[in-house]
Amino acid sequence: MPKLRCIAVDDEPLALELLEDNIRQVPFLELVASCHNAFEAMDILHEQGADLIFLDIQMPGITGVQFLKSIQGQNTTPMVIFITAYEQYALEGFELDVVDYLLKPVAFERFLKSVNKAYDLFKLHQQTPTEQTTTHFFVNANYALVKIRYDEILYIEGLKDYVKIYLSSARHPVITRMTLKGIEQKLPSHEFMRIHKSYIVSLDKIQSVRNLKIHIGEAVIPVGEQYVEEFMKAIGE
Repeated sequence: MPKLRCIAVDDEPLALELLEDNIRQVPFLELVASCHNAFEAMDILHEQGADLIFLDIQMPGITGVQFLKSIQGQNTTPMVIFITAYEQYALEGFELDVVDYLLKPVAFERFLKSVNKAYDLFKLHQQTPTEQTTTHFFVNANYALVKIRYDEILYIEGLKDYVKIYLSSARHPVITRMTLKGIEQKLPSHEFMRIHKSYIVSLDKIQSVRNLKIHIGEAVIPVGEQYVEEFMKAIGE
C-alpha cells in the first residue's frame, strides 16, 4: 500500500500533538514533519516534498490561506486539508480547492473520513498522471515568498543546503535554503538538466559549449564528467 507523505502545520502545540497522534493511527499516512508556521512548512516542502498538508488557517506571519495560494500552480502541489477553529473560513477553503475542511476539536472518525477522501484522490492521480502545465514555483528568500518563473531561470548553483537561482530578470541571484536535488524535482525535466554536482542549467538558455564548458550570459559552467554523455545526448551531439 503506497503511503501519503504528510506535513502537519499548526502554531498551537497541543493541536499539533493531537494531529500527529491521528496521523500515526492511519496505516496509509506517513508523517514527514510537523511545523509551527508556514515558513517551516515551506522549507520542508521544498527539501522533502509531500503529498498532503494538514494546514491550520490562523497562524502568525503567513496564514494558511496565504501559504496555500503561494504553492498553488507549482509543479507538484500537494493536497491540502484545512484544520481550524473558525467555521467562517470554510467557503474560502473550498474555493481554493482543498480536499476537506475540519473544525477543531477534530473527532478521529471525521479525520479518518477526510484522509480516506484524500487517499482516493491520491490513487486516482497516480493512475492518470497529468501533463506539466505550470509556469512557476515559489521559494522562501529574504523573509518573503518569491515567485520563480521557469522561463526566467538561467542556471542554478548548489551550495550545501542553499541554492542560488540566477534569473534573466534580476541582477543578483535569488538565494534560498534548499538542496540542489530538492529544487531539481520542481523543474520540468525537458527544460532543465543537471550537468554538474553543483549546477543545473536551462537548456534553452545555453549560448554555446566549448571544451565541455557551457556559456550562459557571462557565466561559464563546467560539465561534470559523470554528466557528459547525457548532456551531449540532450543537445543532439
